[in-house]
Amino acid sequence: MWPLMASEPIQFYHRYHRRVETEKVLGERWLRFAYENPVGKFFVWLLAKRKFFSWWYGRKMNARYSANRILPFIAAYDIDADEFAKSPFDYKTFNEFFYRALKPEARPIAPGENVAVFPADGRHLVFQHVEQTAGFYVKGSTFTLAELFAEDRLPDGQRPLADKFKGGAMVISRLCPVDYHRFHFPVSGTPTAPRLINGWLYSVSPVALRTNLHYLVQNKRMLTLIESAEFGTVAMFEIGATNVGSIRQTHIPERPVEKGAEKGLFAFGGSCVITVFQPGRIRFDADLLQPCAECMEVYARMGDRLGEVI
Repeated sequence: MWPLMASEPIQFYHRYHRRVETEKVLGERWLRFAYENPVGKFFVWLLAKRKFFSWWYGRKMNARYSANRILPFIAAYDIDADEFAKSPFDYKTFNEFFYRALKPEARPIAPGENVAVFPADGRHLVFQHVEQTAGFYVKGSTFTLAELFAEDRLPDGQRPLADKFKGGAMVISRLCPVDYHRFHFPVSGTPTAPRLINGWLYSVSPVALRTNLHYLVQNKRMLTLIESAEFGTVAMFEIGATNVGSIRQTHIPERPVEKGAEKGLFAFGGSCVITVFQPGRIRFDADLLQPCAECMEVYARMGDRLGEVI
């Protein structure tokens, strides 16, 4: 089963419902125009990928009148308001609602020192070996670890991070605008200070990624290394996207953290988290591997089991 062609619906496997479902895409008509139409592609190149566009839209979502969108949005996308840490009526802007906190009991953390968890809510692709990433959004297309770590301009053998993770495992966690937009640590350990890698702000929707997978490694992103006693060094990337120019870190670097602790949040828009493990460190759960082997994303929530130490 190859990835979707243009204009086909976006489908994913729901881990809890145990069935294939169709994604309800916010702004789907605009996305398809922007990334599947030559005129739209010119608009993306001219404006949408640039920081100014996301800054301008972010200001709109921070305006007081944007709060009028909250209740219709909750109803249209059937979002469970009982999970919210405060009432929907208490949010002053749409952006404040967008990066809302949840009640602690809404996202229990899977127990066990040898168990890793998903860092975010969303639709996930897991790869036991990073070399298996080819063809998941675009047939035959992939990206290299050197590109992801921004070391592709260094000569072979002089890529300290990319070489460290060669042959490792990877999780691509895609957040939709309807999802909970805080991201958390997938393992316990000590995080380094996040490092900014500047780039563009393309959309990371499958509508966009199936036209160019390299948007994932061309976009602005932040890299944190987590030193874990059980999982070794774990690399965590938060990737910006169109209308998601703001990646906010809320943790304190270089202090030990527990698995599931909040790491940061995205401001308005969908975005993506990529987690990379060193080779021989993690075995992903079987119910995740099977759908992904068929090129289908799996919906799962932050804190749920991802896999365990080998």
